[in-house]
Amino acid sequence: MSAGDVLLWVILPYVAITTFFVGHWWRYRNDQFAWTSRSTQLLDRRVLGWASPAFHYGALAAIGGHVIGLCIPESLTASVGISENFYRWFAGVAGGIAGAVTLVGFCGLLFRRTTSPRVRRTTSRVDILTYFLLTVLIVMGCWMTFGHTLFTSDPYNYRSSIADWWRSIFYLNPDVEAATGAPLVYQLHAIVAWSFWALFPFSRLVHAWSIPLQYVGRPYILYRRRYGSRRGLI
Repeated sequence: MSAGDVLLWVILPYVAITTFFVGHWWRYRNDQFAWTSRSTQLLDRRVLGWASPAFHYGALAAIGGHVIGLCIPESLTASVGISENFYRWFAGVAGGIAGAVTLVGFCGLLFRRTTSPRVRRTTSRVDILTYFLLTVLIVMGCWMTFGHTLFTSDPYNYRSSIADWWRSIFYLNPDVEAATGAPLVYQLHAIVAWSFWALFPFSRLVHAWSIPLQYVGRPYILYRRRYGSRRGLI
C-alpha cells in the first residue's frame, strides 16, 4: 500500500466527512443569513421552470440509488432471492433514467446561468467550483451506468469493490485494496464525490436541509396570534 493509496482511500474520506459535519456546524453558527439557495427566480424564469425540478428530482433519485447500492451488500440481496443479473438491470435502468433527467436539468441550469447576464453576476467562485464538481460527477455517473452496466458485454460489479470499500470506511477499517481494484472511472468518481461533499457545507446547496416541515400543518389562512392584555394587542 503506497502513500498515495492511503491519502486517497483513507485520509481523504475521513477529512471529507469531518469537513462535512464541522462545516455545517460552523456555517449555521456563523453564517445563517447566507444559509439560502440565493434564488435567482426573479431574474430569469424561462429555463428555471423545467430545469430546476428535473435536476432536483433526478438528483434525489440518483442519491437514493447510490445509498441503496452502497449500503446493501450483494449477499443480502442474494439471500432474499434477487439475482445479481436482475439487480444490475433494475439498478442500471433506474439509475440511467435518474442520471439522464439530472443531466438534462443540470445542463439547463448551466445554460441559464451562463447566458443570462443578471444570473451570471450572482455566481460566486464557490458556485463555479460546485458546478464543476457536479458536472464531473454527473457525466462520470452516466458513463458508468451506460458504459459499464447496461450496454456492455462484461458489466462491472461495483458492489464487490467500491461498495465494500465505502462501507469499510464507516467500520473504521478502510479496505484500500477493494478501492484500488476498481476501474479508473469508479476511482475518480469516488474521489470527486468526497471532494464535493467536503465543499457542500460552504455552498448554496446547504438549503437542501432547510425543509419547511411547518408548512405541512399550516392553515391556508394565517391569523395573527392573540396576545394578553399586558401587550395591548388583539
